[in-house]
Amino acid sequence: MSELTPRARKILHAIVAEYLQSGSAVGSRTVTRRPEIDLSPASVRNVMSDLEEAGMLGQPHTSAGRVPTQAGLRFFLDSLLKVRGLSAREKEAIRGRFGDVDNPEDAMVEASRMLSEITHHVGIVRLPSRERSRLKHLEFVPLANGQLLAVLVTSDDRVENKLIRLEEPVEAHRLERIHNYLGSLLEGLTLSEVQARVAEELGAQRTKYDALAEEALRLGEAAVSGDRGEGREVIVTGGANLVALEKASDPDALERMRELLQTLEDRRTLASLLDRTADADGVRVFVGAETAMAAFGDSSIVTHSYGPDDSPLGAIAVVGPMRMNYGKVISVVDFTADVLNKLLSEP
Repeated sequence: MSELTPRARKILHAIVAEYLQSGSAVGSRTVTRRPEIDLSPASVRNVMSDLEEAGMLGQPHTSAGRVPTQAGLRFFLDSLLKVRGLSAREKEAIRGRFGDVDNPEDAMVEASRMLSEITHHVGIVRLPSRERSRLKHLEFVPLANGQLLAVLVTSDDRVENKLIRLEEPVEAHRLERIHNYLGSLLEGLTLSEVQARVAEELGAQRTKYDALAEEALRLGEAAVSGDRGEGREVIVTGGANLVALEKASDPDALERMRELLQTLEDRRTLASLLDRTADADGVRVFVGAETAMAAFGDSSIVTHSYGPDDSPLGAIAVVGPMRMNYGKVISVVDFTADVLNKLLSEP
């Protein structure tokens, strides 16, 4: 594929561009009408045959034109697509959508809704993963009946509360020493690192001879353990946009649509998919089977992580058919991630 001639690249680009716009198979005469193609229909047909043999074009019917295969789309995205940046007006419109947002979670909801409305596809936002959030503060508040309320504050300013039952109450002065010990040991670590550090310290020989340290670590372990809600922290908007694209007379298409909509309801599956992009730089595009999920076999997903470069918090995405306006969608996703980064970095 990397050894395509300039002529083959130009014709592949023309076919993909025409297909993405019309949704129909593209014939040689259609290609020759494009101003950048200065070839006869016969010459174009020869190159199309070579591209088909290379696996980048397919022919739905014997007498029909060609359509790009998944491999052809991938080559187009990686080597031929020139993404037009958003205009100043378009950027200002996106920024304006976040003007009345008061907190990070509202920003994520608005981002999902906006991605769907602008692209006319499905907008998805992976809220900051709890496992990637860093511990900002951990405190235990004594309650009646021998209980403690663990108050956990993360770097993205989310607060989690958890009740911990005790066999014996903890005296106030001892609780203060526990706070100091856990603060110096755990604050600034991700919650995954917190769990690993607590397990490591509990296994250390010295802890067995330090009753205060062991008690503090047991409380820390209880505060961050249990069901952390992973997989439910995904916002999905615009499922109706997918339904509108399918033909009611095509039972196979409707069955694929039902499967896709069911997958969009599976928040854990979506979270797993978006977490694959969290450590990637810039925009990533999954085409069809590249998602490794059967339900997305006829779809494309454009994603971008957000948050600090060294510690991304989550990801945003647009899901649509493989025949989407990739240039526009990539630009919108890229700029929206940039806006979210600025919002999250502000006090």
